[in-house]
Amino acid sequence: MSMHTKTDSEVTSLAASSPARSPRGGGRAVYYVQSPSRDSHDGEKTTNSFHSTPVLSPVGSPGRHSRHSSSSTRFSSKSAAAAADRRCSKGDKQWKECDAIEEECLLDDDNARRSRTRRCYFLAFLVAFFVLFSFFSLVLWGASRNQKPIVTMKSISFDTFSIQAGNDNSGVATEMVTMNSTVKFVYRNTGTFFGIHVTSTPLDVSYSESQLILATGSIKKFYQSRKSQRTLTVMMQGTRIPLYGGGVDLSSKDGIPTAPVPLTLSFMVRSRAYVLGKLVKPKFYKRVQCSVVLDPKKMNVAMSLKNSCTYK
Repeated sequence: MSMHTKTDSEVTSLAASSPARSPRGGGRAVYYVQSPSRDSHDGEKTTNSFHSTPVLSPVGSPGRHSRHSSSSTRFSSKSAAAAADRRCSKGDKQWKECDAIEEECLLDDDNARRSRTRRCYFLAFLVAFFVLFSFFSLVLWGASRNQKPIVTMKSISFDTFSIQAGNDNSGVATEMVTMNSTVKFVYRNTGTFFGIHVTSTPLDVSYSESQLILATGSIKKFYQSRKSQRTLTVMMQGTRIPLYGGGVDLSSKDGIPTAPVPLTLSFMVRSRAYVLGKLVKPKFYKRVQCSVVLDPKKMNVAMSLKNSCTYK
């Protein structure tokens, strides 16, 4: 057991005499650790006796350092990979959300463009339809204006014409006229694609000297189809029409005039055509005025008005 006991001098000499070994694979340092000897026979603690145990430094132990380094590298690589995966997953999620938002924005833009395009097409259609409809309406209106109705006076006959003295409603004494007459005329619609609604002002027969109306008649409203005509007969009557001095030139015998009586027949025919519903409805006015001479010898005889009337 004494063989294992070494003094401080022996340890020192051993340390000095031990050649320094070059570290393997680099500058590896060797350290010696002195531990107290446990082989003392007397059990007394010896503070100066140590065992020398060579210990490699952490730098000098290539196996442990390389294993520690490789495990650390693997751990750090796994952590970095996990972090990268997390980042990638977050990035992928963000990219997916961005792609979804971008796709939704593109869809919204596309829908907005389509909506604007449809509105533009609709407005263009309305404008084109309005322009074409207006043009078509103007064409119809212009064509219908050239197809005016024609009024042709045929004849007039006097059934009764008498002059009598009397009193008006207020009791004033004056001469009074009673007459009945019948007038005939032809109304012709020259329109090729429209019918006509016809009305007229009252037909008046007046004394030419004083413009006093002696008889009047009316025409009922009627409809005349396209390219057609009809003959109208209108009765004009006047009963006890006071002259009030306007008929001083009228001479009579037994109530019958002894001289021809100048009379005037006048009225206006109003026509309206509905070419395109109520949108295109041209109007036509025809004023008729005829100069007639009542001959007491030709009562109840139809007198021609062919050359006696003017049309305006």
